[in-house]
Amino acid sequence: MHRIFRNFIDLLADADDAESFAEAMTSAATALELSCFAYLALPGKSGSKPRLISTYPKEWTSHYLRCRYELIDPVITQALQSAEPFQWGGDKPSTLPTSVHQRFFDEAAQFGIRRGFTVPIHDGHGPIAALTFATCQRDLPFEKCVKSQGRVLQLMAMYFHAHVRRKLASEHNIAGVLLSAREFECLEWASRGKSAWEIGLILGISRNTVASYLENAKRKLGVRTVVQAAMHLVAANKQKQN
Repeated sequence: MHRIFRNFIDLLADADDAESFAEAMTSAATALELSCFAYLALPGKSGSKPRLISTYPKEWTSHYLRCRYELIDPVITQALQSAEPFQWGGDKPSTLPTSVHQRFFDEAAQFGIRRGFTVPIHDGHGPIAALTFATCQRDLPFEKCVKSQGRVLQLMAMYFHAHVRRKLASEHNIAGVLLSAREFECLEWASRGKSAWEIGLILGISRNTVASYLENAKRKLGVRTVVQAAMHLVAANKQKQN
């Protein structure tokens, strides 16, 4: 367990976008024979979307966000009420107050999400978050891991949340597109006329790594050249100043 946790912490330290954070948790979850996970951080502003990093089926997570299910999700409702980890689904006692919640669980079950172990995260730095490890059926390795490693899973969830909040909560928004801190940093230097080689020297990373960050930024912004991406950045900065 020590090796798994150490590797998890190392991967978190290197992660700088949602994909690499998902990879860090997936690596740990797989090593512990936990099939899938979902991290949901409620938004700070009314009407904003929650942050979701997950290995749940994409069809379900897209539907979940589109329908604003965080407002009726009974797991999130329970997470709001207590900071203690809890299991749900299957033969676990249910306190569902309405048929809406039962329909929610029935719908989630169609995507293989039938039971889980959820860690609520109340850190005092804004709205709550929750990290859930889920499975599609009664699974002995899952039950064994939750029973024997529940506190470790709670600690992992807290570490995950702290790193995500520190690195992604201040993600830079350019025309509605979120870039990672490194992507934004490289693009900002590029907008000042610096080459990939020069940016690498400034940031202490390789030219190829800089090029990779700039490629990601171009892809996210839907442009073909670094100059076009830099123009989006300049325009966004001007709009913020006005």
